[in-house]
Amino acid sequence: MLRLGEKVTVVADAFEQNLPVGQYAYIIAYDRNPDNAFDYVIRIPSLNRNFFVPAGDIELEAVVLKQEAERVEREALIDFALSTYNEKLFHQVMNGEQDQTEVEEEVKETMSQADFIKQVNLRAWI
Repeated sequence: MLRLGEKVTVVADAFEQNLPVGQYAYIIAYDRNPDNAFDYVIRIPSLNRNFFVPAGDIELEAVVLKQEAERVEREALIDFALSTYNEKLFHQVMNGEQDQTEVEEEVKETMSQADFIKQVNLRAWI
């Protein structure tokens, strides 16, 4: 539950109240009525109005800014990988961390001939 007076950002408009998505607001009250679909009362200073909103329509401003920074960073890495023809970086950014496990498996599979013979001999001994 968000605290009173916290700065939030409107991220959705579930009940089509003409909320300005992307604008910031402040939480001014809780709606404690269990029969009501709304959770908070917010004040949007740019419109000089109060709105009743569900919890899903708002998000803390710090969280929204962090998500936006991660999105911009990812896009910049994709642009860099495409401009430098770095296929490995591109696949790593697009697939996430899955690419690293595949690389580790490939490293384990590629061993020298002497190591391979040593492993065969060890298994044959057992």
